[in-house]
Amino acid sequence: MNGPHDTDDIDRIQHGLAALREEVAKRIVGQSAVVEQLMTCLLCDGNALIESNPGLGKTTLVGTIAEATDLSFSRIQNTPDLMPADITGTEIIRESGNTREFVFEEGPVFANLVLADEINRATPKTQAALLEAMQEKQVTTAGETRELPRPFFVLATQNPIDQEGTYPLPEAQTDRFLLKILVEYPSRDEERAIVDRYTTGAPDPAVDRVLSRQDLMRAQQLTRQVPIADDIRDRVIDLVRATRTAEDVEFGASPRASMGLVLAAKARAFLKGRSHVSWEDVEAMAHPVLRHRLIVDFRAEREGITPDEIVADLL
Repeated sequence: MNGPHDTDDIDRIQHGLAALREEVAKRIVGQSAVVEQLMTCLLCDGNALIESNPGLGKTTLVGTIAEATDLSFSRIQNTPDLMPADITGTEIIRESGNTREFVFEEGPVFANLVLADEINRATPKTQAALLEAMQEKQVTTAGETRELPRPFFVLATQNPIDQEGTYPLPEAQTDRFLLKILVEYPSRDEERAIVDRYTTGAPDPAVDRVLSRQDLMRAQQLTRQVPIADDIRDRVIDLVRATRTAEDVEFGASPRASMGLVLAAKARAFLKGRSHVSWEDVEAMAHPVLRHRLIVDFRAEREGITPDEIVADLL
């Protein structure tokens, strides 16, 4: 990251990332932490699980990011009757004159940015098909393996688990999401701004394309090159290892969490325009990286102790 061309690259891309945040703000009121965490996920080439109640603008947010970055975008509305082939695609017979041939028709997973709405309403078989695509960046249909477009991100939303008709994701599958992002209700002033913006009959604000697909992939390379001091890296490892022996925790986080937290901290430092990782970056990313990887024990769950409270204590 030292040559003059690298410096030009970094300046141009960081300017593009700042512009992306401004484009998102044209349509999304507030939610700055959520936007920052989503952008962090893109820089890490990771997937995110977004949890909130309905009606908080998740679809608008993800669609706006796709529009401003020249990424192809598709949305999957998960329901209990959705089949794996509805996501991955299927072979159909196409007739032309006297000839018939099998043609593969791509499913909605063949996009750069896939919004999987209400993933916990899909059956485990359909969830597994989507999670295979996330992990392998490819799908296998009719015995043939097909590469997914790059970059490839799945941003999955889920309702709070206690709602009727949901199939909770198994722990081994939630571990494949780099971040679990919580979207909170807006403040009173933010809600007033949302009402004013979307009840006047005016069209949605236009969004400019400010970051190319190539620039985003270059940003992913640069993110991994951000240096992290040995002592901060070791503190990250100690933090993750501490989740495995912490009181109130039945199962702690795996080494995948250590890698994810280091990478997410690098991405946040890059987003902030800094040349190295600080402990502040680790603290900011610890909750979204760890909250879905900790299983609290029965007693703690009964007392209402949350993974976020355990992470805060460990920090």
